[in-house]
Amino acid sequence: MPTPEITLHGTELSGHCHRVELMLRMLGLPFRYVQAPAAVRSSPEFLKLNPLRQIPVLQDGDLTLADSNAILVYLAKRYAPGSQWLPEEPVASAHVQRWLSIAAGQVMYGPATARMVTLWSFPGDLPRAKQIAAALLRFMNDHLSTRSFLAADHATIADLACYSYVAHAPEGGIPLGEHTSVLAWLRRVEALPHFKPIPPSPIPAST
Repeated sequence: MPTPEITLHGTELSGHCHRVELMLRMLGLPFRYVQAPAAVRSSPEFLKLNPLRQIPVLQDGDLTLADSNAILVYLAKRYAPGSQWLPEEPVASAHVQRWLSIAAGQVMYGPATARMVTLWSFPGDLPRAKQIAAALLRFMNDHLSTRSFLAADHATIADLACYSYVAHAPEGGIPLGEHTSVLAWLRRVEALPHFKPIPPSPIPAST
């Protein structure tokens, strides 16, 4: 079997990388996964891929692209143009973009930061991250009380962008139990074809 042209540099416990892996799998694209832990991201070789030392990084032929949300947009437009993943209609496209912004904002500084602080002693303000996460979850729960997915009546890249860190919010000490609409949405994302979960963290979450 020939080596896949697409290479994903990342780590399997990263929600940013997981959202890209989900997109690759749901589009049925073969790819090679190259582990890029912190030590690798400081190497001269990785700095050529992304001078900011961030993951994920996607290589597709001659293209090298960083930033998980940018990669989602690229994959949708390159390999599934006109599909449900990134609608072309202006209002629908704007709804997707709004949730990509939320993924880079409230999701990152809320549940993602709380998880990184709790599991890996990442520098950050844990109480503030929990406050942001609580407000986000209330907002998402209300939003999802009348719809199945975040930006449309079907799954889009917005759902993949937000899923991973929301699903793993309990690892940051953020309970999901009272947010029944959010929980139902998580199950719908997990029911999508070719879904693969993040592996269990080897570091127990704090209670």
